[in-house]
Amino acid sequence: MSNTTQSSARARVQSLLDASSFAEIGAGVTARSTDFNMGEKKAPSDGVITGYGQIDGNPVYVYSQDAAVMNGSMGEMHARKIVNIYKLAMKTGVPVIGLIDCSGLRLEEATDSLHAFGELYMVQTEASGVIPQITGIFGTCGGGMALVPALSDFTFMTEEGAKLFVNAPNAIKGNAESVCDTSSAHFQAEETGLVDGIGTEEEVIAKIRALVGMLPANNEDDMSFAVCTDDENRVSTELAACKDDPACFLPKISDSGAYFEAQPFYGKDIVTAFIRLNGYTAGVVANRSAEYAADGTTACRYDGTISARGAKKAAEFVDFCDAFSIPVISFINVKGFRATMCAERNLAKGLAKMTFAFANATAPKISVVTGEAFGTAYLAMNSKATGADIVYAWEGAKIGMMDAAAAAKIMYDGCEASVITEKTAEYDALQNSAASAAARGYVDAVIDPAETRKYLIGALDMLFTKREYRPDKKHGTV
Repeated sequence: MSNTTQSSARARVQSLLDASSFAEIGAGVTARSTDFNMGEKKAPSDGVITGYGQIDGNPVYVYSQDAAVMNGSMGEMHARKIVNIYKLAMKTGVPVIGLIDCSGLRLEEATDSLHAFGELYMVQTEASGVIPQITGIFGTCGGGMALVPALSDFTFMTEEGAKLFVNAPNAIKGNAESVCDTSSAHFQAEETGLVDGIGTEEEVIAKIRALVGMLPANNEDDMSFAVCTDDENRVSTELAACKDDPACFLPKISDSGAYFEAQPFYGKDIVTAFIRLNGYTAGVVANRSAEYAADGTTACRYDGTISARGAKKAAEFVDFCDAFSIPVISFINVKGFRATMCAERNLAKGLAKMTFAFANATAPKISVVTGEAFGTAYLAMNSKATGADIVYAWEGAKIGMMDAAAAAKIMYDGCEASVITEKTAEYDALQNSAASAAARGYVDAVIDPAETRKYLIGALDMLFTKREYRPDKKHGTV
């Protein structure tokens, strides 16, 4: 299952990092164990290359497993080399990137290997929220190794050759790889939400490089700023026409079209992405009611509701942004919650996690109502009531309890159709318009969609020095 015929572990490192920037650490390390004739086996670098370098001038630490050395199995010293890289990265405030191709724990080293593996879990946990952790999977990543990308912030897989699983497809009762390959990149991206990008080896490397450029180096020092050559006041007259698909309108708002979508294959009713505004990275959570093809036609239509998967995806993304003080912008166009038996199994818990993530975040928070914003679905998407610092609404947006026609039918049940029509218009004007929400202070400004970029940059400039303190506690429990 290894991809070593395409690219060695060292070649992957060289492809990932800027030319001539890699400095190896621990090249002389080999296995300590001599049990089961281990002393006779050649294990250069104990099967993992570790060191540091740069990506577009940004420092990073990297480890790359070599499946040509004992199948890339993780022994005691192999794991400790990775742990050492993590400890150095936390001391220096630099991201860690893991390039995985591993057959699992090294059986010859037994408890020594097992204990060292546990040390890796521990250091990943300590690093979470301190430095970004990114994983690229190029071969096998199974069993306990599957926790490594799950403990990371972002994961990428090659479409061919990469396998990610806790239990192999053939080990799952009633399943076989020929029936459902649960270890494939597409399954892990679409069904578990663990994978953020799929492609060839070169495409995966390119995605990792692009992501690193968008992220802060650590939770204290923001090194993600890029010089902005785009006009701060640039208008985008086409925004309103593509409001249903954030993947269409977000690049039009961002500096020079900069856009990086996280978990694009999972919970597609919500888009989570990074954009740039006047040089600074911002995280976006946006409702999606349509997906447009490259030619501008509608490839898929959604029902304007939030699913359990979409809520889970949004919660994880907001938590990441808040940990690294990345401003969060919500684009709201939602009328309710997904009403299916499948969604109902996880919907309340998922929505609670999303609402908690927004409300608990102390990073700058901005909301833009682009279409409908009805009921508690609106509140869950980061309204003024749940902690948004600034709320804008596009002209023509509707904010309220529910659709005006539905409200009129309930309030005037049994009345003639003409009365229902009259009361629908009255309710729409008095209760559902952006102007009525602004009059009550729930919206800070009603804006022309074309000027969204200008308003967002202004709000981010104003919120740059935001400080917010919460009740003293160890952590929340949602």
